[in-house]
Amino acid sequence: MRTQVGIVGAGPAGLVLSHLLAREGVESVVLEDRSREYVEQRVRAGVLEQGTVDLLNELGLGDRLGREGLVHHGIELRFDGEGHRIPFEELASGRAITIYGQQEVVKDLIAARLEAGGPLLFEVDDVSVEGIDSERPTVGFTHEGEAQELDCDLVAGCDGFHGVCRDAIPEGVLSFHDHEYPFAWLGILAEVAPSTEELIYAPHERGFALHSLRSPELSRLYVQCGPEDTVEDWPDERVWSELHLRLARNDGWTLKEGPVIEKGLAPLRSFVAEPMQHGRLFLAGDAVHIVPATGAKGLNLAVADVKVLAEAMTEWFCSDSEAPLEAYSRTCLRRVWRTQHFSWWMTEMLHRFPDDEGFARGLRRSQLDYVCSSRAAAATLAENYVGLERV
Repeated sequence: MRTQVGIVGAGPAGLVLSHLLAREGVESVVLEDRSREYVEQRVRAGVLEQGTVDLLNELGLGDRLGREGLVHHGIELRFDGEGHRIPFEELASGRAITIYGQQEVVKDLIAARLEAGGPLLFEVDDVSVEGIDSERPTVGFTHEGEAQELDCDLVAGCDGFHGVCRDAIPEGVLSFHDHEYPFAWLGILAEVAPSTEELIYAPHERGFALHSLRSPELSRLYVQCGPEDTVEDWPDERVWSELHLRLARNDGWTLKEGPVIEKGLAPLRSFVAEPMQHGRLFLAGDAVHIVPATGAKGLNLAVADVKVLAEAMTEWFCSDSEAPLEAYSRTCLRRVWRTQHFSWWMTEMLHRFPDDEGFARGLRRSQLDYVCSSRAAAATLAENYVGLERV
């Protein structure tokens, strides 16, 4: 097989990249080790930044998003039984977020890719990336029992944190920056109408809680828990009990309960590998950075990566200019580190830490009070949350 760009991974990063390249007439083949059914049902993020929504619309991929996505113009910080709204429309130049599950984005991207006849292979095995220091890198893989080799001009590693592409870069080239938080999130998807019109972020002495939503009929809720906890430690009754306590308001607001149809644990961590490229291999999305879920940035950061990458690859193919590709990592890392800082800041401000006594607790409370009382501080949160237009 022969193509211009070999894309490893059919998550948001790889699929958006394939559409961006196709728009400019650049050929690509997308390889995914999971089944189509698995990828389309894999529940991940659900908050899309303004820039992500704008790009999907620009690509002609926003029809169902426009019909079913829930546009939000603010979030609520809730603590001590009081709610404090952060109004995006006032603080972030009218920009907003849209609630639309990552799995729904992926379904739309896959359907459009296949409808256009773009090569997209699922359930490939034994993927390997070779020759990235040469002018003709290759991606080896097995599909339907047959060993194949994909000859490329460039390779995009969009295969997630546990993928093979990052490991294809020679030892000693990459620097790794890792920070693990001493807690996790227990998340549930409940078959019940949301109890809120906008996301609620609730710091509490028992730990953080988040009330999100997926549709008018589905609620997504999270509670902070221990890093060693298991799903079995959190029966439904315990989850609802903690949510009622942590999300309580003094004005009589009530949390609606419903059947829990999904439950899972997610550790919180920050990770960056740099540079994001070597030779003819370019990394994007979770393959090269992870952010804690508090800032709702994972999918959006991946899309921002491939937007830069697609522009650089297109210019390279069209004009043979090396400069944009050489600048890919440097350009993206400015946004990556800005996003890491925002996600870390939100996580530090909203969670209960094991050493949260005296001084540390006072600092967190002071930060919360400042964000809720200062227009400038609230604007910092709003601008970063909806997505900065430029970094």
